[in-house]
Amino acid sequence: MADLTDGTMDPVFNNVESEVGLPIGDGEVLRAIDLEGSRAPVPEGGESTSSGGNLRQMGQVFAENKLAVVSLGVIGFMILFCFLGPHLYPTNQTNTQQALQDSVQNAPPGNGNPLGTDESGFNILGRLMFGGQASLIVGLLSALVATVFGTLFGAISGFFGGWVDSLLMRIVDVLLSIPVLFLLIALVTIYHSSEILLILVIAFVSWLVPARLIRGETLSLRTREYVQAVRVMGGSRNRIINRHIIPNAVGTIVVFATFQVADSILLLAALGFLGLGVPAPNTDWGTMLSNGVNAAGNGYWWQIYPVGLCIVLVVIAFNYVGDAMRDSLEIRLQQR
Repeated sequence: MADLTDGTMDPVFNNVESEVGLPIGDGEVLRAIDLEGSRAPVPEGGESTSSGGNLRQMGQVFAENKLAVVSLGVIGFMILFCFLGPHLYPTNQTNTQQALQDSVQNAPPGNGNPLGTDESGFNILGRLMFGGQASLIVGLLSALVATVFGTLFGAISGFFGGWVDSLLMRIVDVLLSIPVLFLLIALVTIYHSSEILLILVIAFVSWLVPARLIRGETLSLRTREYVQAVRVMGGSRNRIINRHIIPNAVGTIVVFATFQVADSILLLAALGFLGLGVPAPNTDWGTMLSNGVNAAGNGYWWQIYPVGLCIVLVVIAFNYVGDAMRDSLEIRLQQR
């Protein structure tokens, strides 16, 4: 039998080091040193436990949330329903006189009117598409404006600190102390209502929250080594904010923007319910809901339930997507 030990001289301690071999037959012995060349290199910091980059891992975490995936499909369907639907199912939604001549007021669902008609003779299904365009446009654009302005405001406040931070945050505190609905009603009443005004007004009362969130994130990021390195290298403040602070706070920004779309749609629905929404002959889901409430007492249920269902579905869908994005972005935050 072949000898299982093989003495080798240790150059450091000057003693004999033995290696135990494993007999594999025919007098051959397999030693550990023979396997070293076939070992896969282990990356520095330990073996990797997951494959793919951060983006792939974030996608996997998002896909595990089935409600978020379904909600994403609901959002896509509603966008196609509101913007592509009118081309596939054209109806009159602006001429009241023609609507009264071509259809019956408050007609129940039936042939030619799958969801019935309203008190002006407008087709409810076409009205949902038409009003959904205004609701989604105002919701998305107001969330975008509020997020961009609030991010810049909060980043400047947190980066400069001192009296600049104190002054800017006191402005935020004063505006936060004013009831949102009261401020919305006051602004919409003073100025002539339009889609652009509604976008600006809703954004005006919505940028305060992201300003505080990004300010807190900036207070943490400005002390990081890479920010200090840019300062030492002579980088300008604008470069630090635009290239290092804001990109590293993108997780907080994206999550807030998703939730803000839902909040903006609800705020527009509240204004429309109070009669301060998109001016006629245009409409939005809030205005349709307000008209439907008045008609529901007469048994015209088709004027309230479809539009209410649309509002609920879209708002819940954006909230579920926001929750899933927050969970998936934690992967990136943990690996910073």
